[in-house]
Amino acid sequence: MSQNKALNVTLTIIRVFVGILFIFSGLIKANDPSGLAYKMGEFFEVWAREGYLPSLMHWLNTYAMAMSILMITFEIVAGIALIIGYRFKLFSFLILLLTIFFTFLTAYAMYSGKIKECGCFGDCIKLQANESFMKDLILLALILILVFFRKRIAEAFSPKVATSIMVATFAISLLMQWYVLKNLPVKDCLPYKIGNNILNEMTPGPNYVPEEVKTVLVYKKDGVKKEFDLTNYPWQDSTWTFDTTINTVVKKAQNEPTIKDFSVSNYNGENVTNTVLTYKGNVFLLFVKDVHTANTGNLDRLRILIQACKKANVPMLVLSSSNDIESNKFKEEHKLDIEFFTIDQTVCKTAMRANPGLMLLHNGTIQGKWSYANYPNFSTLNLDLKDNALPLFPVAAPAPVAPVDTVSTR
Repeated sequence: MSQNKALNVTLTIIRVFVGILFIFSGLIKANDPSGLAYKMGEFFEVWAREGYLPSLMHWLNTYAMAMSILMITFEIVAGIALIIGYRFKLFSFLILLLTIFFTFLTAYAMYSGKIKECGCFGDCIKLQANESFMKDLILLALILILVFFRKRIAEAFSPKVATSIMVATFAISLLMQWYVLKNLPVKDCLPYKIGNNILNEMTPGPNYVPEEVKTVLVYKKDGVKKEFDLTNYPWQDSTWTFDTTINTVVKKAQNEPTIKDFSVSNYNGENVTNTVLTYKGNVFLLFVKDVHTANTGNLDRLRILIQACKKANVPMLVLSSSNDIESNKFKEEHKLDIEFFTIDQTVCKTAMRANPGLMLLHNGTIQGKWSYANYPNFSTLNLDLKDNALPLFPVAAPAPVAPVDTVSTR
């Protein structure tokens, strides 16, 4: 009798622990569903490059956001189901399958070296691939115990009450994600959070040691693939065709900057990053990851803000990963009196989760971030404008014209 009681207590502890872990994992990722979608996309892109059903991987990548929302919702719902014992046989098997899948992903990331972080707890709690793998192994062992003793688990509530709890959990999970996708993450755990100075975040720490990467070039000939390094690749042999590049981290960087690739250029190729980040005053940066998918539902409010900025001499730039033709078409179509600049797409979606989204800098420090759903009213910002007397990009004075000697003739 005492053994049965001890077993039941042990199962309850394991069940509640695993359930809380799933809820915690889901809630952290629900704060930023885009982050999980981008991480899924990274896996799909790697597998496509490796030749694992590339067409399928590219297709799956187009639905990464939907899969992210569903996975996050399932984690939260399944965690609640474990705790209250709701349809335990079904959910214990589903969680077992999901954990096996997670274990495969973390093992692949750890042994391949192609993916540094698995995104198990989002960007707020970063785990390296080996840490995630060990976590999943322990979790897998606990879940196997629950599956083995699944018949001993009883529901904590009546079917009607339990079903109501599950429906409410499902709805709340979706509502949370809808809110942060429309606005911005409630907790910003990325390097571009409010209060950070971008230029400082781009500066390596003391005793900085760069990352060492081994590059392998894969070439193919007659259907056979062969790996070469940078010293012996067959660049003179036209019978070999380049296939892909594999970069493997040999030694991790130490004290590296949190922002490594923030770079802004105009469409003439002139880099203006330092000009923007060292400007003494206020600058608005409007991030547009892709003009084709940008939300245009609140552009009237944006146009009002643009005009207010012009009157107050506050520069506003659009940073987009789209090309100049696409950007100019978007600008003309939506009557935006603002200049477009180019930025890397990965940087764009890291700096701003919304598309589009607005960032306010003062002396290079991030003062505010807004999604397309809530562009600010300029008058309510109470900006200190004393440093905005000088333009961001001073217009060069025309070169003096040398006097022309006149020769009189008689």
